[in-house]
Amino acid sequence: MSVVDTSRRESIDLEALAISSLARLGGFRVACAESLTSGAIASSLGRAPASSEWFSGGVVAYASDVKVDVLGVTPGPVVTEQCAVEMARGARHVLKADAAVAVTGVGGPESNEGQPPGTVMVAVSSTHGDWVGTHRFTGDPAEVVARTTLHALSRLREVLER
Repeated sequence: MSVVDTSRRESIDLEALAISSLARLGGFRVACAESLTSGAIASSLGRAPASSEWFSGGVVAYASDVKVDVLGVTPGPVVTEQCAVEMARGARHVLKADAAVAVTGVGGPESNEGQPPGTVMVAVSSTHGDWVGTHRFTGDPAEVVARTTLHALSRLREVLER
């Protein structure tokens, strides 16, 4: 593992630790829905301290029909902010959580739905409302997944801090 990989893993673990603390202090249940990251966010949350107390779980919805059938996403393009928000809302509902983070996008190396590699939508849905943003991350597919995971956890932490 390179220094950059180790540093990013430590940052991801620190975000998950902060989420654990916030969730336990606030009595929140947290969930996630993932496409692009294929379970990396859930894995990070599940490794955090006392995760059984606050982490409801995650849905890896890589295929479009899973997004639609399980999470209630509107059929159509899935590399959109609308899809990310609907995934987060669906995860909150299905997993009975107070807050959920969701990601969808294009890891690469090819474009998808007219979006270039590294295009990522991150959404957080909570009892306080929804937040969504589009980002462009550089690097190979593994790097895009790592950057997306870190960013998604950061956004979730920020929402829980409110």
